[in-house]
Amino acid sequence: MRTPSEEVARAAEGLPRADYAPDARGPLSGLKVIDLSRLVAGNTLTQHLADFGADVVKVEPREGDTLRGWRVKGVETAWKVHARGKRSVCIEFRHPGAVALIRRLIPGAAMLVESFRPGTLEAMDLAPEELLRLEPRLVVVRISGWGQTGPYSRRPGFGTLVEGFSGFADMNGFEDREPVLPPMYLADTISGLTGAFSAMAALREVEVNGGRGQVIDLPLLDPMFTSLGPQAANYRLTGKVKERTGSRSTGAAPRNVYRTKDGGWVCLSASTQGMAERVMRSVGRPDLVEDPRFKTNEARVANGPELDRIIGEFVAQRTLDENVAFFEKAEVTIGPVNDIVRFMGDPHVRARALLADYPDEEMELFPMHAISSRFSGTPGAIRTPAPKLGQHTEEILSEAGLARDEIKAALASGLARVKA
Repeated sequence: MRTPSEEVARAAEGLPRADYAPDARGPLSGLKVIDLSRLVAGNTLTQHLADFGADVVKVEPREGDTLRGWRVKGVETAWKVHARGKRSVCIEFRHPGAVALIRRLIPGAAMLVESFRPGTLEAMDLAPEELLRLEPRLVVVRISGWGQTGPYSRRPGFGTLVEGFSGFADMNGFEDREPVLPPMYLADTISGLTGAFSAMAALREVEVNGGRGQVIDLPLLDPMFTSLGPQAANYRLTGKVKERTGSRSTGAAPRNVYRTKDGGWVCLSASTQGMAERVMRSVGRPDLVEDPRFKTNEARVANGPELDRIIGEFVAQRTLDENVAFFEKAEVTIGPVNDIVRFMGDPHVRARALLADYPDEEMELFPMHAISSRFSGTPGAIRTPAPKLGQHTEEILSEAGLARDEIKAALASGLARVKA
C-alpha cells in the first residue's frame, strides 16, 4: 500500500465543513420511493433521487441491506455514502405477515425499486401486476444482472460477471497481460445512473402525459455494454477484435499516461489535430508536425508507441507539478494522475467543495462527495446521514396507516424491528 508524502498528506487535511440540511426542499420533494434493492446499483439509483428531495424508504430485512456489510475498520463507509438522505424500515421478510405489511407501503408511492433475482417478486405475491393494482401510477424498476427474460435471466447477476461478459474486461489492460476488471463497482454504478434517468422518464409519462405506471426491466448488462460504444460496428468494419492497449487509445493519439521525474504520473489526451500539433511543438519537436508518421491522426495511432516514447522522455525530465504547470501554460490537455490523497488536497476540489466533511458519530468527520449535478434554481441537498437499521420503522408504518396497536403488535411479533 502506498504511503503519501508528508506534504501531500498535510494538503489533504481539513476539508471544507458541511452539515446536513434536513429541511431543504428539492425538485423531487414529495416523491415517495420504496427501495427493496440491495447493494450498489439500486442504492446508487435511489441515492440520486434522495439527493434531490425524494423520500426514499429503504425496506430492509432483519440483517439489513447487504451493503452495510462492506465495512472498513468496522465502519459502514459504503452505506454511509449510498444511503444518505434515506429512511429505514426493518421488516422480517421470513415472517408470515411480511408481504401484507409491504403491501401497506405501496399506495401513494411514485416508484418501487427492487433487485431480487427474476421471479422472486412473483413468488412473494408481489408481482408487478399486483403492485400496479395497489398503485396504478407506480413506476416499478426491476434491477437484475441479465434482465427479466432470456436464457441467463436466472443466473446470479453480480457486476463482476457482467464486466467480463460485456467485453469490458477483454479490452481493458495491456496486451501482454490478463484482462483487467475495474477496481470498483462499475457495472452497478452505470446501471444505477441509467436507472435514475429511466425512472424519471417513466414518471414524466405518468405525471405529464397522463399515462399509467409501468415496469422498467433494468439489467446490469445492457447499460454496461452500451457504454462500450461502437465495438460491434468496428468489428464488422475491420474483422478485428479490439486489442488491449493499456492507456493508449485506438481512436486518437497521443493519449497515454507518462511517468514523471519524481515517480508520479500525468495523463495526456490530444484528440484533435490542433492539440496533437501543439503537443509535438511543446515537447520541442515541431518537426514531427510534418513527419509522415505523425502528420495525421491515423498515422499517429499506427505509430503510437514511438510518439509515446518521445513525449515520455520529455515528461520524465520534470516532476509531476512541473509538468502540469508547463503544459497548462502551453494550453496542452494534460493533468495529474491523482490518488485519493492528492485529490483531497487539490485546490479545485476544495474550491468547489467536491468533497466535504460531514458530522459523523463514528469518525467525527466523514468525507463525502457532493451532489454531482449542480442546479442553479432547485439544487439538491444532503438532508440526513445514512439511517441506522430500522431507525424510522415506527414512523414509516404510521404513515402507511397502521394504528399504534398494530405497530406494537408488529414489533412484538418480530415482524418489524426498530434500531437497537
